[in-house]
Amino acid sequence: MTKATRGRYTLEFKQEAVRLVELGHTMAAAARSLGVVEQTLGNWIKLHRAGTLKGTSGKQQVSAEQMEISRLRAELARVTMERDILGKATAFFAKGQK
Repeated sequence: MTKATRGRYTLEFKQEAVRLVELGHTMAAAARSLGVVEQTLGNWIKLHRAGTLKGTSGKQQVSAEQMEISRLRAELARVTMERDILGKATAFFAKGQK
């Protein structure tokens, strides 16, 4: 098992994530679409409301391309899971037709 590295996100990315929730998206849906953990997004929302939300300020900042790759990987994982579920459901209902 490999150790997961801690994500570093810019202030703009965090603010955009908080804005998604404030616009009416559920916290779970926004976290999934951005490829972050729901608890992390919840922490960002709390910090934003307290006025203390900050971005990273080191060499390990996440670039826009890396954020997009992360979002796309999360979406791919979700779509793959949905495809697998649909395949199993199709097989299950096909048995009942015989």
